[in-house]
Amino acid sequence: MVYWKGQELVFENYILQTRISADPVVCTILHFCRQWRSFRELTAYLKDYEERSIRRALERLQSTGMLERSPAPPGDDRAGTIAGWASWNPAAGFFHFSTKDTYFAADQARVLEELKRKSRVHPMPVPVKRYPESRRRKLPRAATVGQFPQILLERRTWRKYGREEVSSEALATTLGLTFGIQGWVEVPGLGKAALKTSPSGGCLHPIEAYVLVQRVEGLRAGIYHYNAALHELEWIRRGLSRGSLERHLGNQWWFAQSAFLVLMTAVFGRTQWKYGYPRAYRAILLEAGHLCQTFCLTATWLGLAPFCTIAGTDTQWENWLGVDGIEESLVYVAGAGARPRPIRGAHIGMIGKCTAAPSSQR
Repeated sequence: MVYWKGQELVFENYILQTRISADPVVCTILHFCRQWRSFRELTAYLKDYEERSIRRALERLQSTGMLERSPAPPGDDRAGTIAGWASWNPAAGFFHFSTKDTYFAADQARVLEELKRKSRVHPMPVPVKRYPESRRRKLPRAATVGQFPQILLERRTWRKYGREEVSSEALATTLGLTFGIQGWVEVPGLGKAALKTSPSGGCLHPIEAYVLVQRVEGLRAGIYHYNAALHELEWIRRGLSRGSLERHLGNQWWFAQSAFLVLMTAVFGRTQWKYGYPRAYRAILLEAGHLCQTFCLTATWLGLAPFCTIAGTDTQWENWLGVDGIEESLVYVAGAGARPRPIRGAHIGMIGKCTAAPSSQR
């Protein structure tokens, strides 16, 4: 991608997350090298420039991934892997890769104090839109009696958890009702499509669930993959230390105390198979949201304390899960634990004071 940022012309390789600012003549070099060219051919083409300056420019462009030099480094197949994104790039690819690996402030209390100072000059936005001059019609009160309304009203983001183990039945029910395949439907001429409790564009279900177990009855601590068809957990690797978990959850130390986490990844090829336009990337993010709300409501129904966050260091999590970040990538994190013991006169463990903020706000 090439764009202006202030007075600088920026060249960005969004797959490698590298960027440089350079003179517009770089566009000429890149355009000429749209096919393999030798150094001699390039110097002949740029005859008004010294060979030494051309060589320096090429070295910089190569080191930042703007140009490739043959032969390609051994084992580096990113160019081949990204081919599946061809119909979505550059719009979806630029957003996906350039928003990965945001690093979050370590001192969350300081973030809150900075937000308080900011609110004195720029107050927090009001979460309601109004049309004061419009004619209004009063609606009947929403029904709040019954189990389903009560579950909706009880759902909160919890930031404190009991030390008790979560039962394996509660974990199984949460995973099964959220991510499990409930049945199959025959699509004439195409094959079988999976049915789940949350909607999915084209019934393609690109989201996979990986479970990091910390305190679940009868389960060894570690990372598992949830097999949605068989309703089974498949062992991936051992768990993480508390410090490592905190660092890679946007320094939100409270979530690291939960009994288990669910790491949602997207297998993009499933959606790309049918929808060859970049808007479909939105559908994947929306579907992760559908699943996460189902997860939180199910956990609430079971008496657990759920949470969700996007503050994760994507690439590190993908390394731990064994996915490449291109064909399959982290999109959302949820989790739950036992509810803490109530303290008389206090509502503990629900909406906390601190929220993760990017390190640029420090």
